[in-house]
Parts: sequence; C-alpha cells; structure tokens
Amino acid sequence: MGQKKLIRFAEVAQFPNVLQYPKDMQGKWKDHFKNDNPLTLELACGKGEYTIGMATLYPHRNFMGVDLKGNRIWVGAKKALQDQLNNVGFLRTHIDKITDYFAKGEVEEIWITFPDPQLRTAHAKKRLTHPKYLRHYQKILKPGGKIHLKTDSPDLYEFTKLVIKMFNLNCIISWDNLYNQAERAEELNIKTHYEGLDIANSQRIHYICFTLPEEELPNKDKELKEILFQKATDNNEL
Repeated sequence: MGQKKLIRFAEVAQFPNVLQYPKDMQGKWKDHFKNDNPLTLELACGKGEYTIGMATLYPHRNFMGVDLKGNRIWVGAKKALQDQLNNVGFLRTHIDKITDYFAKGEVEEIWITFPDPQLRTAHAKKRLTHPKYLRHYQKILKPGGKIHLKTDSPDLYEFTKLVIKMFNLNCIISWDNLYNQAERAEELNIKTHYEGLDIANSQRIHYICFTLPEEELPNKDKELKEILFQKATDNNEL
C-alpha cells in the first residue's frame, strides 16, 4: 500500500464524521447527528461528491455516504470537515451489511450514484439494484422511501427497469437521458468524479426513481437469472 493511502487511512480513523464498522448504531443516528432531521444514504459513495452536494443544498437534512474504500471516503470526509458540514457523515462498511447499522424506517431515501454496473451476467447479484439488495433496503427505508439510481451504464439502467417491472415496483421517474429533461430536481445536477469519466462511453446519463412495497419482495430471483442468461446467450455475451 502506498504512503499516501496509509496517511489517509490513519487520518480517516481520527475523523469525527467517519464511522468504520461501528457497532450498536441501529436507531441511534439521530444521536449521532444531534437532531431529528431525515436521513439520506448514498451507497457506494466513492469520494462522496453526491453526499457533499446534497448536504450543501439541504442543510436541514442529514446525509450519510457509505463505501468500503477508506481512501475514497477520506476525500469527502475531509471536504465536509473543511466546509463545516455538520449534516454529513460517512460509514465504512460492506453494503450487503447495511441492515446491521440502520433500524427499520430510519432512512428517508437512498441514492445509488454511478456504481460499478457489474456487467458480467454471472455478477448480476452484485448490482446494487438487484432484488438481493432491494430486500436489504426494505428493512431500513421508511414506508414510501425513494431509491434513486443515476448511472452512465445503459446495461444497469435496463437491468433496473427489468427488476422494477418483474417485481411490480412503483416507478416514479425513468429517464434514459437525464440532461435532456428541462424540469429536473436541483440535486440531479450534481456531478461525480466517475460521471465525468464517462466510463460507459454512453454520452448520456440515465436516472430512475422508484419505491419498494412494505411486504418482502417475492422470490423471482431464479426467473430473473434465467432471463439475463437467455439475453446474454442471444447476444453472444457469455
């Protein structure tokens, strides 16, 4: 590990706005932020640009960036401290362990901004809008809490649309070209480092907003897997 990363890991361990694998935090985030404001999560937050951007736009809401990479979290956490953003926090952990840290209904909204699209069909269960993850989100979101996906990957966008259709989820917005929409919320203009890279080379940004039912999603995961493999076979992508 490089010297720069070692320094950042040491600093992150001392940052008051970063928690690394904390214990017994379920239901206690109001104590952490010292207020009763609604809490929004940014999953796979990377350097935390969206967390910082939304916290700046909405000072009366709390925002928590979640990621495993301490080196990346350092960037956002450092900026939040410099800008004195007291409504920002960062949680270092695995996203599939998210229910260990938040109680039922404790989270107002979830943002997933430019995650790894996990393009290989065999890795579909690692996609953050796979029903495997949606079941985790159900356990922490308040009823009617929104999930936002912003991505440059047409594959992840279409996959998410398929999941929404298969599981009969409530889709609020589905835009395949976000910046062509004149009437869009201010937070949708926030741009991350990864958005600027345009890794998918799609030259457009996709956005979906949807909600989950209170009852657990039905077990259609095997059917979803079969559909994905059939599509991959038809397109010679296996």
